Amino acid sequence: MKLFIAVKPKSKEESVEKIDDKHFIARVKASARDGKANKAVIKALARYFEVTPAQVEIVSGHASRRKIIAIH
Repeated sequence: MKLFIAVKPKSKEESVEKIDDKHFIARVKASARDGKANKAVIKALARYFEVTPAQVEIVSGHASRRKIIAIH
């Protein structure tokens, strides 16, 4: 399943908000330096979809706030 994620780093709280079936907003506390926000997004989405972090993959947008994520 491929999802389109808008990431909001340096948020006060971590959360995942569903916009529609394929679009989500992920708010994470981590900053966008050294891949910390990417790791936090993977963990947040894994919790939200009740899968392991290894099953969440960033397909596109490693250096962008707009990402395409695959859940395996």
